[in-house]
Amino acid sequence: MRNFDLSPLYRATVGFDQLAEMMDRVFTNDVSRETYPPYNIEKTGDDAWRISVAVAGFTDDELNVEVKENALFISARKAEDDQERTYLYRGIATRAFERRFHLAEHVRVTGAAHENGMLHIDLVREVPEALKPRRIEIASSRDVETKAIEAETAA
Repeated sequence: MRNFDLSPLYRATVGFDQLAEMMDRVFTNDVSRETYPPYNIEKTGDDAWRISVAVAGFTDDELNVEVKENALFISARKAEDDQERTYLYRGIATRAFERRFHLAEHVRVTGAAHENGMLHIDLVREVPEALKPRRIEIASSRDVETKAIEAETAA
């Protein structure tokens, strides 16, 4: 049960649905199941990040990275072991998992690498030119009057 009532946010804002849904999702998540596998999120630049997931015991073929509907899905499933093994102690967890990260708008995955038991996923925010701020030229009142007079005489 969460302690926050988000209904005033829905009543007083327009277009912030995703933010409210994200807050709702964060407050209702079951924290106990979010511990495996361990991961880091690192800021590598102004608009760049790296997610590093500890995936000891998994091969490249057993790992899967997908992006769909503004979410990054990382999953792994261990292939069946042909050998009969007897463990005295088994501390390396190779159980199947799925980890989901919700991505902000215009954030895309640029690459993934698996090295030394770590899966590194690089992300970058690429804002389209149409959404970037642009400077608007301000015309003086004389220029506007001149154009209006020229338009009247031409007609």
